[in-house]
Amino acid sequence: MSTRVPVAGDRPYDVVVGPGARQELALLPQTVLAGATRAAVVHTASTAALAGEAVALLQSAGLAAEALVVPDGEAAKTAEVAAGLWAQLGSLGFTRTDAVVGVGGGAVTDLAGFVAATWLRGVRVVQVPTTLLGMVDAAVGGKTGINTAAGKNLVGAFHPPVAVLVDTETLDALPAAEFRSGLAEVVKCGFIADGAILDLLAADPAGRTSTTELITRAVQVKADAVGEDLYDTGRREFLNYGHTLGHAIEKAEHFGWRHGEAVAVGLVFAAELGVAAGRLPRADADRHRELVAAMGLPVSYAGDFDRLRATMAVDKKSRGASLRFVVLDGLGAPGILTDPDEAWLRTAWAAVEATP
Repeated sequence: MSTRVPVAGDRPYDVVVGPGARQELALLPQTVLAGATRAAVVHTASTAALAGEAVALLQSAGLAAEALVVPDGEAAKTAEVAAGLWAQLGSLGFTRTDAVVGVGGGAVTDLAGFVAATWLRGVRVVQVPTTLLGMVDAAVGGKTGINTAAGKNLVGAFHPPVAVLVDTETLDALPAAEFRSGLAEVVKCGFIADGAILDLLAADPAGRTSTTELITRAVQVKADAVGEDLYDTGRREFLNYGHTLGHAIEKAEHFGWRHGEAVAVGLVFAAELGVAAGRLPRADADRHRELVAAMGLPVSYAGDFDRLRATMAVDKKSRGASLRFVVLDGLGAPGILTDPDEAWLRTAWAAVEATP
C-alpha cells in the first residue's frame, strides 16, 4: 500500500511512497503528463532494467519513450553530460509539451531535473529515485543542478517535478553502504524537525525494520519546508544542516566519499559548532555523535581545514563575504549562524578531525 505526501506551493505535486509505486508511471499521461507525446528516461547502466521497465510503461500509455544513458554517480553531473542530453532531446524532436523522467540515484535525478529545467526553458520532469538518498533528498523539492570545478551544485535551477514515485522495492538491491549513506539525510531530518525519526533510528540504527516510515517522515519534513520556501531563502535553508562542511569534504575527496558519509561528519561538526557558539546543549551534540556512529557512518575526517574553509566560503548558503551555517538551538530547533568566531570553527573542527 502506498502513501501520498503532498508538496504544496505554486506547482504542487505528490510524492508516492510504497512498494510498486513506479507502476504509476503508466497513469501519468492521463494526469500530470497530459498532452505529452514523448518522454526521455534518463538513467545509468546500473538502472538499465528499471529504465527499460519505465520506457515500457510509458509506451503502454501511448508515449514515444526513449532511454538515455548517462555515467554513474557524480560523473553524470557535468556540463558536458548535460549538453549531450540536450543534443539527444533535439534529435528526438522534444517540444515544450514533452517530459523527462529520471530513474536512478540522486545524481541522476539532479541531472534529469536540470536538463528538464533548461530545455526550452522548462519541460515537465518525473522523478523515480532508486536509492534511499534520492528518495528522501535529491528527488524531492525541485532543486536541480550540476557540479563545476568550483564546487558541488553551484549551477542549477529550481524546477519542481510533476510527480515523484518512491518505490521502496528498489531498495532491496541497494548495497548496504549506499543505504547507510541515505540514512544520513534521514537522521538530519530527525535532528532539525522530527524527533520520532531519532527514536526509530536509536531502536534500529540500520534502519531496516522501519524503512517505509523513515522515508515517509523524512519526505514529509522536506515537503513541509519546500512547500513554504521553494527558493531556499528561509525555512528550506535548514535542510542544509550538516551540508556546508559535507559538501567541502566531497569536493576535497573529488567525490570519492559518498554524499551521506560526508554529511554525517558535517552533522557532527555543526553540532559541535552549535555547542561552541553557546546555542546547543552538550548532551544534544553527544547524541549526534553517538547516533551517527551507531548507524555505521563516519564521525571524523582527516583533512586540511584551511582548504575546507576556503571551499565553505563559496557554499551556496554564503552571502557575500559572510560564512553561514545551519546550527541547532536544541533538537528540532534549527537556525542560522552567520560569521562564526574563528575559535568556534577551530573548536568544532578539532572535535571531528581524524589523524591522517
